[in-house]
Amino acid sequence: MTGSEPGGCCSPSRPTSNTPATLPAPSRRRKGGPAQALVPGGTFAMGDHFDEGYPADGETPVHEVELHPFRIDPVAVTNAAFSTFVKDTGYVTVAEREGFSAVFHLALSDPDAVRGAVAGAQWWLMVDGADWRHPEGPSSDVRDRSNHPVVHVSHTDAEAYATWAGRRLPTEAEWEYAARGGLAGQRFVWGEELTPGGRHRCNIWQGDFPVRNTEEDGWLTTAPVKTFPPNGYGLHQMAGNVWEWCADWFAADYYTQSPHQDPRGPDEGVARVMRGGSFLCHDSYCHRYRVAARSSNTPDSSSANIGFRCASDV
Repeated sequence: MTGSEPGGCCSPSRPTSNTPATLPAPSRRRKGGPAQALVPGGTFAMGDHFDEGYPADGETPVHEVELHPFRIDPVAVTNAAFSTFVKDTGYVTVAEREGFSAVFHLALSDPDAVRGAVAGAQWWLMVDGADWRHPEGPSSDVRDRSNHPVVHVSHTDAEAYATWAGRRLPTEAEWEYAARGGLAGQRFVWGEELTPGGRHRCNIWQGDFPVRNTEEDGWLTTAPVKTFPPNGYGLHQMAGNVWEWCADWFAADYYTQSPHQDPRGPDEGVARVMRGGSFLCHDSYCHRYRVAARSSNTPDSSSANIGFRCASDV
């Protein structure tokens, strides 16, 4: 794949897959999980208010959306929570089934496990044995990262977890409304400035991408899910850290035809919506940590910077 395809430079698409797009739901279901935040219903202006987005992402036109109340996880699903799900169901992720996933080159733990670099985004390496338990390669592990977001999870995997938990993935409109936290028309989750008062408010890249990260925010890859202050709805890290899967199929022109009330995306598509940006975002090549920013990837794709959080109806 190249940077122009779904996922692109932000997160590479799985080049080949023998895994079906939809896997059987876990045979066991466990209702509940960490307490969710209540997001009140309301109307908001969805989309890019500053005309800063990439044309192919379809962040415009800004359009009014009305949503019913819903609940959403205050943090991304953690390694600890995903481990509980796997122990309870025996679930095997797409990356584990396929035997490889995408790792950022500066975080690689096992050079001998590299299959090759991603064309057009050579900072991404396809690594044998990389999966949610081994995020940098087969010799790495998450034993000291229980409160970090789980990564190397495909959209298929995220839906399986949500089904087990008695929840669902948020729609794209729900995600943006929740991320705004009650702030209208702002550039970022917390307001207008990227680093208000000189303080970092999210885990993104500092330095020269992709060769030198000064780690001014404290992190090269993922940070614990409550590292930065929450937004107005009590939600942590709706910008940076990891991309978060949404329920919707992606279409660049969807905002031109989106229904006013509770939009749920196109009926079909090739890629699923991702929101929020990740620890690799940098304004020199990808400023998708803005609250209106959109991206997408194929449902079977996984990488070291994709995670998710769950929502549920009220």
